[in-house]
Amino acid sequence: VDIPLVDPNFQTNVPGIFIAGELGGMGLIRNAIEQGRQAISSIRKMAAGRGSDMLDVVIVGAGPAGFSATLAAKEHGLKSVTLEQDTLGGTVAHFPRGKLVMTAPANLPMFGKVKFTETNKESLLKFWQEVERKTGIKINYRERVEGIEPNGQGYMVRTGRRTYRTRSVLLAIGRRGTPRTLGVPGENLPKVVYRLIDPAQYAGQHVLVVGGGDSALEAACSIAEEPGTTVTLSYRGDGFSRAKQKNRDRIDGLARAGRLSVWLKSNVVRIDTDGVEIDVGGTARTIPNDATIVCAGGILPTGFLKSVGVTVETKYGTA
Repeated sequence: VDIPLVDPNFQTNVPGIFIAGELGGMGLIRNAIEQGRQAISSIRKMAAGRGSDMLDVVIVGAGPAGFSATLAAKEHGLKSVTLEQDTLGGTVAHFPRGKLVMTAPANLPMFGKVKFTETNKESLLKFWQEVERKTGIKINYRERVEGIEPNGQGYMVRTGRRTYRTRSVLLAIGRRGTPRTLGVPGENLPKVVYRLIDPAQYAGQHVLVVGGGDSALEAACSIAEEPGTTVTLSYRGDGFSRAKQKNRDRIDGLARAGRLSVWLKSNVVRIDTDGVEIDVGGTARTIPNDATIVCAGGILPTGFLKSVGVTVETKYGTA
């Protein structure tokens, strides 16, 4: 996995460019919220005593880290703008309907302690929308950052609408904008997607889910619980060690009940219109298939980071 290098203050090797949340490898909601708050604390120290027409910070992204940072920036009186290419919630907004967001209590700037310990996507987004309304923060939705360029003592952040002059930039974007593909024949068929939106649309179908993380396990379980579905979960590893125990238990229960099939040490070889070929432990198997959902994670926007000058390090799962 590619991880941008940041110091304990969340600043990258490029002075004035900060990273918090999922982009830096911290996907848990509670931790992302805390990182957004702490990053703004560091930026606040840089901005102390400086007065000009420049912004103190441009926050890119309105997921958990960006939302928390936006609140913290207002709380501390910083001149800031938050830009979000999509909608409030970032990656969370694209979770499947009803997905449980397994988080822990967190301190949200301007609000206090958030006491959720387990809630679903819709409830969490509704709560954030209420916080947004009550605090009066402003987020520029549907405004995509196209470039960041150094300019004197700060940066010019260019979007499709305008250009912002700022002393610092906090990148709080997700890693899932570009899904990781399988690179196999047939992957360009319309039936292949990289995100589960609504399990109900797959009722009565043969569905293949590829991946071994929480998103893959949750997708497989949700679809298996729909009437008439035949679900196969394919993963190249020999176990689901990366996934939460709750999701592993759910998979085991559905597999024992015959609601889904789990194929470990397997790799998709080819996707056809009405079937899919999978290598299972060296043996080629072909199964009927109406839909394929690839949950193999996202590719870090390395090109964008490198264009800004941020150093990215590739980690290989070593301790």
